[in-house]
Amino acid sequence: MSIVVQKYGGSSVADAEAIKRVARRIVETRRAGHSVCVVVSAMGDTTDELLDLAEQVTPGPPARELDMLLTSGERISMALVAMAIAQHGVEARSFTGSQAGVITDAAHGAARIIDVTPGRIEDALGAGHVAIVAGFQGVSQTTKDITTLGRGGSDTTAVALAAALHADVCEIYTDVDGVFTADPRILPTARKVDVLSMEEMLDLAANGSKILHLRCVEYARRYGIPIHVRSSWSQREGTWIKDNPYQGEGAVEAPIIAGIAHDRSEAKITIVGVPDRVGVAARIFGAIADAGLNIDMIVQNVSVADAADTAKTDISFTLPQGDGAKGVQVLQGIKSDVDYHDLLLDDSIGKIALVGAGMKSHPGVSARFFRALADAGINIEMISTSEIRVSAVTRADQLDDAVRAVHTAFGLDSTEGEAIVYGGTGR
Repeated sequence: MSIVVQKYGGSSVADAEAIKRVARRIVETRRAGHSVCVVVSAMGDTTDELLDLAEQVTPGPPARELDMLLTSGERISMALVAMAIAQHGVEARSFTGSQAGVITDAAHGAARIIDVTPGRIEDALGAGHVAIVAGFQGVSQTTKDITTLGRGGSDTTAVALAAALHADVCEIYTDVDGVFTADPRILPTARKVDVLSMEEMLDLAANGSKILHLRCVEYARRYGIPIHVRSSWSQREGTWIKDNPYQGEGAVEAPIIAGIAHDRSEAKITIVGVPDRVGVAARIFGAIADAGLNIDMIVQNVSVADAADTAKTDISFTLPQGDGAKGVQVLQGIKSDVDYHDLLLDDSIGKIALVGAGMKSHPGVSARFFRALADAGINIEMISTSEIRVSAVTRADQLDDAVRAVHTAFGLDSTEGEAIVYGGTGR
């Protein structure tokens, strides 16, 4: 039998009725002749509620104990889904991440998967059972402590299990019908995309698209696992994400634009008056790397502190908003080494990115992108490009207008009615 891995997000298992609906879909898949492994997230906003509860107890909970607390949400979901499946006369077995063989490093709150040893899952599937696995969690290879995988961890769990089980497909169920040309929550006229390349989905995820997490797509590309993003509320075909979907028999021509992603979760740090000499940039970004901070866009310009002094430059870069204060602290610690003039932190920026494999062979895409923003009165602060992406930093309060303007300029608006967002919470 073919093996199907299904992942259901928080909105798909938000309450008892939603869990019953999910159970019916799982049973239908099993009765269609497939072996089914299911990964579930915590119900609705459970994870956020547990975080709030921990904050009420202590402003700085120990990372180990916080992971123990947060993993309880997925354990509740897995047991309830297994119970709902049993009501249909189908055997189901629930497993925590550690029982499922998800082995991680010891980084609490942001652990990475080292290996998956799914012996108990294979035994359950071999016995004809549906295996239900708690997402977002694993067990440390060294400390044997329970760990969590960070944001998007259930998506990553699902793809990792699909790879370990040699599954035919990993189905990611959410509260929309697939991947859209823009976020349908801010742009109801966005159009569903039928197929995307792994490369396109990686860029969309890296630039703010919330439908799939970046680590999940990276894992799928590494192990060649096709992903089918679809809604748990409807039976509609969703979006297929595959390696090289625009090549070979039955392939379709790559569209110029696959979609638009946006991100409000970044901040910008500008280092003013940096000496323009060999090794300075290496010292700056070496310190940032040593602090474990991820950087997105980097721009270097003539210094605003003294434009006449060509020996001085300004360096701006973006990083996750939550890391902004830490980034400033790190740079303050090397001021005597670098001898810069000043530091500026801006946490009111937004990023918009235009992504599409077809951009490689179509000139004028960047010009149309910048013209659309200009016509909408939106100023660009930073620019970054690749073969299949052009992105820009704007003011955060102009981001929605930027998405609408670019979406219309590239003819991406749907002619088939507004997109439906079925759920209201979770993913």
